Amino acid sequence: MADALPDNVPAKAGAGGGKPLFGLTFLDNLGDMTMLRQVGLMVGLAASVAIGFAVVLWSQQPDYRPLYGSLAGMDAKQVMETLAAADIAYTVEPNSGALLVKADDVSRARLKLAAAGVTPTDGNIGFEILDKDQGLGTSQFMEATRYRRGLEGELARTISSLNNVKGARVHLAIPKSSVFVRDERKPSASVLVELYSGRSLEPGQVLAIVNLVATSVPELSKSQITVVDQKGNLLSDQGENSELTMAGKQFDYSRRMEGMLTQRVHNILQPVLGNDRYKAEVSADVDFSAVESTSEQFNPDQPALRSEQSTSEQRTASNGPQGVPGALSNQPPSPASAPQQTGQGAAGGAGMIQPGQPLLDANGQQIMDPGTGQPMLAPYPADKRSQSTRNFELDRSISHTKQQQGRVNRLSVAVVIDDKISVNPANGEITQVPWTTDQLARFTRLVQDAVGFDASRGDSVSVINVPFSTERGEVIADIPFYSQPWFWDVVKQVLGVLFILVLVFGVLRPVLNNITGHGRNKQVAGIGSDAEMGGLGGLDGELANDRVSLGGPQSIMLPSPSEGYDAQLNAIKSLVAEDPGRVAQVVKEWINADE
Repeated sequence: MADALPDNVPAKAGAGGGKPLFGLTFLDNLGDMTMLRQVGLMVGLAASVAIGFAVVLWSQQPDYRPLYGSLAGMDAKQVMETLAAADIAYTVEPNSGALLVKADDVSRARLKLAAAGVTPTDGNIGFEILDKDQGLGTSQFMEATRYRRGLEGELARTISSLNNVKGARVHLAIPKSSVFVRDERKPSASVLVELYSGRSLEPGQVLAIVNLVATSVPELSKSQITVVDQKGNLLSDQGENSELTMAGKQFDYSRRMEGMLTQRVHNILQPVLGNDRYKAEVSADVDFSAVESTSEQFNPDQPALRSEQSTSEQRTASNGPQGVPGALSNQPPSPASAPQQTGQGAAGGAGMIQPGQPLLDANGQQIMDPGTGQPMLAPYPADKRSQSTRNFELDRSISHTKQQQGRVNRLSVAVVIDDKISVNPANGEITQVPWTTDQLARFTRLVQDAVGFDASRGDSVSVINVPFSTERGEVIADIPFYSQPWFWDVVKQVLGVLFILVLVFGVLRPVLNNITGHGRNKQVAGIGSDAEMGGLGGLDGELANDRVSLGGPQSIMLPSPSEGYDAQLNAIKSLVAEDPGRVAQVVKEWINADE
């Protein structure tokens, strides 16, 4: 269609033979829009620019870290003045009230605050209350109350310094001392601990708090101390936790003993086998029962004479028969009978001699006592009695035995050894060779001596040789790149750049192209109409406003814009019906111009 244009197309005034400026075209097209579209366009452009600046600022925003979790107990004004004087940017998190500063300024900010004497303090009042001036008429009750208050504050500060404890309050009930034993009362205490979110106190820590308070107050027993957390849970129930606490201590003792024995095995095998060439485990059966026994033993083979008592008694009657006279004593003696034989008669005569009568020999003569020269008399009847009492002491031993808790009943030791590494000196090839039976027996004796093996106790030590797996090494997982601190900074920068690019090329550029493209279409349409009108324009190059014609072999006159929309539509329909090729060429040029 460009070739069909005549060469004598007049140029528009002011065109200067080139394209119009971008700004002028934009303003012209903006002026052609309605007021509503102009306001919407300006608001959209302003919003896009604001969002772009916000994204840029967000991507450049530094990483803030909490300096203090809360400003409670601190002079907020002094903190802010100190940070501002040190040129440290800060912000306060609105939800939690935490004081945030840049990650690079955390250490410097803490040093500045510490140098200025700004440190977080709790609301507890300690013994500094005693430094205040007391009134002249201060009573003894007020002095005791101040001392108790200071002691409560000091104990609360000490308990708050423990791990997992955010804050604490202590209440002491110290009764007034009395001179009467009957009215004497013991002090008591209650402790309220505020724990950090998601944390708890172990039984050992609770017992430590109880002992801490009990040893700080005179005559305060541990049973009179109550520990409660902020949720109302009773933590100092020693009756229920005593057995569990004892079981925990026994378990810890067993584990420590097993660890000590395992370390001994490690110390004896590591220089021989090397690292990661063996594994050893020790299981100890520990008896925690308390046993007391008393035994008494006697040895019958070693009697000892402890005491002896002997009694000997002899009675001799020097008189004749005595007694109450009676029929028998008044009777005369029986007539004597002569013995038939002399010896028998002498014997019988001797046997019949009365006590106290002279003794006669076989010849009937008196027997003389050689010592006195007097005749020997027949002895009177005698009564003899002997009694002896002997006390023997047997060998006796008494023993009282109390077995200590934690006695080892049995030890079980298991050791697994990897194959021995052998290097071929010829080619340097590494091979694994099993250990021999003698070598394993030597290792077994070493382990037995290291752990104190006792066969009578039932201890067992097992040392075996098994090749280790090649994948036994622990693989330490690398920290993923998205968990690195620098990753999120880069992501923020990239997201900011992408958002700006999307905003420019996806929103601003289509809007500007739409505005400027509408002007180019009007210019192209104007140039085409000027070229085809065949020189009907005036001297100044302006087209006639009353009527437009399409030049060519057959000039077709189009109605003027003042004739109405229906007349223009009918004229265009006639043009399409008569010369569709020309119309198609014009539409094609319009499409090429838009592209």
